[in-house]
Amino acid sequence: MVNPIPSIQAVREKKRPAVSGWILLAASILLQLVLAFFFGHAYDTRINMATGFLVGTGQNPYIAQNLSAVFHNNTFQGITTVGYPPPWALVMGLIYLCTFKILPDFLLYNLAIKLPIIAANICLAYEVAYILDKSGVQGRVSRKAWIFMLFNPFLLLTSSAWGQFDPVVALFALLSLFLLSEGGLTMPAILLALAISLKPTALPLILVIFIYLAGRSLRRMVLFFAIFASSMLMFCVAPFIILGWNPSQILLHWNSQFVVGGGLSFMTFLEYVKWTYQLPGQWWFLGWLWLPALALAMLALKPGIGEFEDLLKKSVALILVFFLCRAWLSETNINLILPLVLILISLNALDRRALAAIWVLPLIFSFFNTSLAQLFFPSMPGLMDKFLKWSAEFSTARYVLRTVDVAFWIFAGWWIVFRCIKRVAKSTGKGNSYGIVGRARPAQQSHSFPDTMAIPYEPDGLRTSKR
Repeated sequence: MVNPIPSIQAVREKKRPAVSGWILLAASILLQLVLAFFFGHAYDTRINMATGFLVGTGQNPYIAQNLSAVFHNNTFQGITTVGYPPPWALVMGLIYLCTFKILPDFLLYNLAIKLPIIAANICLAYEVAYILDKSGVQGRVSRKAWIFMLFNPFLLLTSSAWGQFDPVVALFALLSLFLLSEGGLTMPAILLALAISLKPTALPLILVIFIYLAGRSLRRMVLFFAIFASSMLMFCVAPFIILGWNPSQILLHWNSQFVVGGGLSFMTFLEYVKWTYQLPGQWWFLGWLWLPALALAMLALKPGIGEFEDLLKKSVALILVFFLCRAWLSETNINLILPLVLILISLNALDRRALAAIWVLPLIFSFFNTSLAQLFFPSMPGLMDKFLKWSAEFSTARYVLRTVDVAFWIFAGWWIVFRCIKRVAKSTGKGNSYGIVGRARPAQQSHSFPDTMAIPYEPDGLRTSKR
């Protein structure tokens, strides 16, 4: 007699995804390696390469030098210095010692400085999937979020191809928030300090965590910020003392990030109107608009912050307030909130349109801003020059379209801010950004971390026996 009940193996095979997780993971890594080898932003790639050389040869990376003879490239004559705290400079120095110093190949060095970024992209995908598992969403939603992080065009172009390391900042910042919501203290403080010391775009999280802990335990709040402050000194001050770097250039230009305007900010028109990024003298206050804006946003959070989902929403809100009120904003900075918004979408805590707005509008801006054209610098500089000359023929139309795109981005950004700050009733679970219900099992039945990381992420059907 034929057994009408299908075997467990048959159920597993039926639920097995069309494409294996291993294949997807390998495809993402291969794609990112190709992008990293052939592409790199004309400005940031030179900064990273020069920083690695200066640190690797025992010099101060915060003092600009002419390195055209080192890299046999005349474009290295007029480069500036690294504009971030020491941790990333130290990473670049280590990569230089392990690659270009041994085998001075330009494209190989270009690839090597992207390896930490590629690793962060992969880890972010697993981090998002694991957090969603812990939050009790359906396995299909977690898997789609994992795939989204592995292949999102904006993320890969602005990190693996461009060479900006915002995904590294996002990785540590998100992990800090998650561990804090799980009851951790020491590790979240260290991770937050590491994220901010890599790139200060994560600064608003200090305010969010302050309010979060203040509403729970004054002692834990004091302890957290004591560990955080100690870690910041270790990451940002200690390298200058240990390596003998002169910080005078940094002290002289401490406000360099706040005297320029343009990019994906409300001051995007400045380049077209003034043909410069420098804020005119009478407009200096616009560079500091983010300070009162964050203060007002903090007042909106005063009633308190709930558990992880609410903590994530308030983090997105304050980071966006910081971004939207800055006079200068690079499109690569958006990668800091991309995984946070993705998690909120998957938890039905945010409208699906927010995710599209977060990455599609900045990607369009990158095209009109010629950022994508400048990615040909390492391997095809001649083609890059042709693209830039061609774009100059349509400069007026390009600036107009860029400004229109930024206007949509600003509108969408403030819409997301108000959605994240506003207190609304919990979702009824009618669907999410992937067209399926997100929460399908209680959080206490979610998988353990080793199960999620043991193999490339698979849906629940492959782990049915663990329930």
